Amino acid sequence: MKACLAALCAAVVIVSSLAASSGFAASARTTQQPTRFNEVASASGQAIAVPDDYAIGPQDTLEVTVFQVADLSKTVRVESNGAILLPLIGQVTASGRNPKQLSDDIALELSKTYMKDPLVTVTVKESASLRVTVDGAVVQPGIYPISGKTTLMQAITLARGPTELANLKEVAIFRNDGNQRMSALFDLSSIRDGKMADPAIMANDVIVVETSRGRTFLKNLSNVIPLLQLFRPY
Repeated sequence: MKACLAALCAAVVIVSSLAASSGFAASARTTQQPTRFNEVASASGQAIAVPDDYAIGPQDTLEVTVFQVADLSKTVRVESNGAILLPLIGQVTASGRNPKQLSDDIALELSKTYMKDPLVTVTVKESASLRVTVDGAVVQPGIYPISGKTTLMQAITLARGPTELANLKEVAIFRNDGNQRMSALFDLSSIRDGKMADPAIMANDVIVVETSRGRTFLKNLSNVIPLLQLFRPY
């Protein structure tokens, strides 16, 4: 009887060890899966990343902060005439100015009458010009705002992802550089598997996801200039 119990205990230990090993292996396989982005929109209320020389334009949303003066700090939208309306100083031309220039303009106006050496900061919360077009075999084709650094996978996620008919091996990015029309072709399945770098998207890029039923848009690739080196990952 003691021998049987010993054998039974040994078997339980072996089975438990195998189960633990299998669970660990499964966990390891799970962590090795490529990351999938479920949401890429900027957090509400936070400024987006724009270049230092970004030219503010109509319909942009700005955060104007006057240090230690809460009543003068506010969120404003640039009107169609390119101006914003601020307390005490009224209309200020914003269109065509970068955030630093506009900060200095506001500080100058405040210092004329109301404050001594005001510290003003202008940040861009939403940009009407930083947008990307996602078309083809995606769930919701359209034009989407992007904030700062955005990758190809993130841009496609904005369009609710590819459809069942999508050919993930043929995803094109079209880009204008001056008078040149450029294109590059990517394999989204390889990007998902970590075999290919996820390229960065720029404002005004056009992304087209091909369908598995044909090669419609790829016929036009011979008419553009393929400069793959311009589509680099971060």
